[in-house]
Amino acid sequence: MNDSFADATSRLWHALGADDADLAAAQLTTTGPRAVLPAAFDVTGLATGAVAVATVAAAQFLAARRESRQPAVTVDSRESCAAFASERLFTPVGWNRPPLWDPIAGNYRAADAWIRLHTNYASHRAAVERVLGAHDRETVQAAVAGLRAEELETAIVNAGGCAAVMHNRVQWLASAAGAATADAPPLTVVERRSSGARTPDAVGKLPFDGVRVLDLTRVIAGPVCTKFLAGYGADVLRIDPPGFDEVPSLLPETTLGKRTAALDLTASSDRATFEELLAGADVLVSGLRADALKRLGYDDEALTAVNPGLIIASLDAYGWDGPWRNRRGFDSLVQMSCGIADDGATAAGQAEPAPLPVQALDHATGWLLAAAVARALTRRLTHSVTARIQGSLIGTANLLYSMTPPNDHLSVPTPNDFTLTATTTDWGPARRVPLPGRIDGAPAHWSQQAGPLGRHPAAWGTT
Repeated sequence: MNDSFADATSRLWHALGADDADLAAAQLTTTGPRAVLPAAFDVTGLATGAVAVATVAAAQFLAARRESRQPAVTVDSRESCAAFASERLFTPVGWNRPPLWDPIAGNYRAADAWIRLHTNYASHRAAVERVLGAHDRETVQAAVAGLRAEELETAIVNAGGCAAVMHNRVQWLASAAGAATADAPPLTVVERRSSGARTPDAVGKLPFDGVRVLDLTRVIAGPVCTKFLAGYGADVLRIDPPGFDEVPSLLPETTLGKRTAALDLTASSDRATFEELLAGADVLVSGLRADALKRLGYDDEALTAVNPGLIIASLDAYGWDGPWRNRRGFDSLVQMSCGIADDGATAAGQAEPAPLPVQALDHATGWLLAAAVARALTRRLTHSVTARIQGSLIGTANLLYSMTPPNDHLSVPTPNDFTLTATTTDWGPARRVPLPGRIDGAPAHWSQQAGPLGRHPAAWGTT
């Protein structure tokens, strides 16, 4: 391993609950510059380490399935950082995709502090418009300027929207939500004995061949996890409510490698179909709010009653404890809340928020969740245990705070600094960031091109 990435990779490996012996046994080589993305935090180390631990964990599962020596893994820092910017670097060829951000999403100066409004979902934008009585960026700015930031955040959240006041780190840790998650790790893994694990199909060339993954994720973090699993052979089936309006600009990246189906989990017939899918699944990955599945009647006990061998992996924004455990949240909001945007502003010598150059909390959480799933699959195979995995963006933020900031002051990379590859989507041809990390003898590829939601039957093994 490149010594300059050893500490970052070790920190992320420990986040999985794994020990140094397993990592030391891995044939891991890290290459590339130590600093790629400019930030007040070690984003390059976070990206490279996250890709490394997921790829090593996949290689370990492949070795366990083959009962063979673990194949070598190579991870490049520039490719890893490109993957953390994949939704921004994706380039349509001969067609257009919608903008990544809604016109009124962004940072605003309130009467006493900065606040960020997240309006990419129509319902979240409608909540902001109801609270402010404003419908474009100019009138929103005028309305926000006369209000106290904390009161506005509360009003928007209570209206069903999403907003976050910029706090410094001390303020955040002194708040009820910050204190409750001050020690939150990026992941927790709880194992239980498993007597009902499904046996996947005979192992092929890729680590996750024959592994079935039921995908209930949205936006970036969860889809990053399931895209990685799909890239190394998993049969990933994404389920959304009928007519669900995901952020359309993300779909060309986040649906890659997956089949997508629609089910209404409040309807008895669709619940029966969902439970049939559960019974045949190896892994369930959920990016819904903490108690969302429980409210639908699918808490952990109900899920494991349907499938005792099921690996359950979930992530949320603000963690699994404290008053904000069920709060709607996104990477850019968590950065504002927990001090990252403020620390970035201080480092840059500016008053306005200075977030990370990429949605690093989202991407890192997704890669870590994928690594934990791979390790859980290995443990299920070798020790007859299955796992309950929980991750959070706020836990990943805590991890980032524990990493030594870089000394390098870099210019912001341009798309030309990264290698893109040709691809096809249901919307047309494009160029995208390739999957970073390589496993010797197991080249990643996606069997499904990206496309709209709800375009496949809700069944396993159907193309």
